[in-house]
Amino acid sequence: MIVTLTANPSLDRTVELLGPLERGEVQRAVAVRQESGGKGVNVSRALAASGIPTLAVLPGDPQDPLLAGLDAAEVPYVALPIGASLRSNVTLTEPGGVTTKINEPGPELTAEVQAALIELLDEKSSNAHWVVLAGSLPPGVPMDFYAQTVRHIRSHGTAGHIPLIAVDSSGEPLAASIAAGPESAPDLLKPNAEELAELATLAGLENVGTAEELEADPRLAAQAAAAVVRLGVGAVLATLGAGGAVLVTTEGAWLATHPPITAVSTVGAGDSALAGYLLAASTGASPQDCLRQAVAHGSAAASLPGSTVPTLEQSHPESVTITDLNN
Repeated sequence: MIVTLTANPSLDRTVELLGPLERGEVQRAVAVRQESGGKGVNVSRALAASGIPTLAVLPGDPQDPLLAGLDAAEVPYVALPIGASLRSNVTLTEPGGVTTKINEPGPELTAEVQAALIELLDEKSSNAHWVVLAGSLPPGVPMDFYAQTVRHIRSHGTAGHIPLIAVDSSGEPLAASIAAGPESAPDLLKPNAEELAELATLAGLENVGTAEELEADPRLAAQAAAAVVRLGVGAVLATLGAGGAVLVTTEGAWLATHPPITAVSTVGAGDSALAGYLLAASTGASPQDCLRQAVAHGSAAASLPGSTVPTLEQSHPESVTITDLNN
């Protein structure tokens, strides 16, 4: 079982444009899609699509359209009523996969609701193999919320079982996940190149390079990820856009690349990559094969419209090349 927590879920509306976005002009949409989302929700959607047991934990009232979307998609979930509507996000996609996102802040969560959400997650993850903490944080939630949640889960684990924990966020919540010390460091971090550059700087690595330089130089990206691992993080899965992904653990570093695809929408591709990694990890696969499935899943997602998640059959891990970066 893989349990996900999405503190700031969203109803994602994707508008596909026929040509490039023209500011200040009237443009016609050629297609519109609406899906229940948020990083953790997307991970659960991708896992459910591939038949992997999962449960999405999130705030939301029973009548909220986002929950209705999860019902329609047959994604298992448990929601904590908060007496407020969840947010809606809008994504504009241009030919070639260029995307523009407009994200609402989401409803404010009180300290009482935050505590109840952590307790609900703790209850539902008692037998989980992995717990995923993902996405932005809504108003009212402290930036170290994920670090707090990691400590809570580990301190309340039942005898002989503490789930592995993955974190996928950005900005201050992501930085706080490594700043609070090894006891709060997750077993897996999934940054993109921009986030990896920020984390490596916080880890004390000088001249780490820009996001563009990390995407172009996987060995530099591996060096940055290794600096984060030294802070107590179990593994770093760094997605590098068209450059594939790098996985760094205490045991080594590897690069995975996929043959070029026709990108339709990159929205949610990173979430699908994380789902692919966890899908493989749940079967006891090696780190290299977990990385292989991550890149296969992420590439499949980028070739689909909107924030559509791929099934296992739509991914092609046999097409992924693994390069050992340890030498």
